[in-house]
Amino acid sequence: MTPAVSIVVVAYQSGRHLETCLAGLAAQGFHDHEIILLDNASSDGAPQAAAGAHPEVRFLEAGSNLGFAAGVNRAAQLATGRWLALINPDAFADPDWLEALMAATLTWPQVKCFASRQLMAEDTTRLDGLGDVMSGAGFPFRGGYTGRDPGPVEPGEVFSACGGAMLVDRAFFLGLGGFDERLFCYCEDVDFGYRMRLIGEPTIVVPTAVVRHVGSTASGGPRSDFAVFHGTRNRFWVFVKNTPPLLLALTLPLHAFATALLFLRHADRHEVRAPWRGLMAGLKGLDVAIAARRETQATRTVGSWALARAMTWNPFDLFLRRVVIKR
Repeated sequence: MTPAVSIVVVAYQSGRHLETCLAGLAAQGFHDHEIILLDNASSDGAPQAAAGAHPEVRFLEAGSNLGFAAGVNRAAQLATGRWLALINPDAFADPDWLEALMAATLTWPQVKCFASRQLMAEDTTRLDGLGDVMSGAGFPFRGGYTGRDPGPVEPGEVFSACGGAMLVDRAFFLGLGGFDERLFCYCEDVDFGYRMRLIGEPTIVVPTAVVRHVGSTASGGPRSDFAVFHGTRNRFWVFVKNTPPLLLALTLPLHAFATALLFLRHADRHEVRAPWRGLMAGLKGLDVAIAARRETQATRTVGSWALARAMTWNPFDLFLRRVVIKR
């Protein structure tokens, strides 16, 4: 029988965290689901070991490192559930995580995408994110990242859902093209949420759907050169690709100013090389972003004002990484 939900885990050098992730999924109170584990050619043996310990898991081997975006897309194409639940291999779901997300689909039957409350696995009094936020400067961030968990919060609209713990209508996801594989990894979830916004589709955060996130996989950490390079390049491409013409003209100076401030921060941490390479790669590949822009703007159905209202224009929200939920 076709399950209601296909849970997808894309693994790459995920080590010991993967087994904990799958154990959390096996303990879900909502049972009408399948679990798909796609391995992006890990060399640590963790996916094979975890799949062997969990025979209920559909195990797929990509054969090479496709990146997170393409890995999710391939798994989504092979999935059978009406809904697609994505969770990082270093994120551990509470037993009622999936149940809370599925309950939200009944409360908001027209909504196609839902975000979770992500807590720091190392300190669950702190947030890893409560929905993604887009600043007026074109800089996305996870709302509340590293800040104190605010406790009970009413659900509401966020700009986009973090791909580390989200639920999305599978047919809608595939119909919108899935994640942009040109991004490889980092910002592909914000890009997807932005494309949703361009056609008037909102994202709802469900604060009772809780996962605990380690914050990085074994591939290098949140500020590894790999992460900083791809984050810098992809943030620029997402801004160029998705921002409507009027909003692009108004916010380009803000984006340039915010980029300069961020580079000063990188310099203070003695990590300028990776962001500089990322920015140069973004500029060198500007034709990629412009080609993608033609695609997204051709299907846009909402104006700049509607997009602007979905963003935050308070600079302190960006600098302090505040939670921004609109109701």
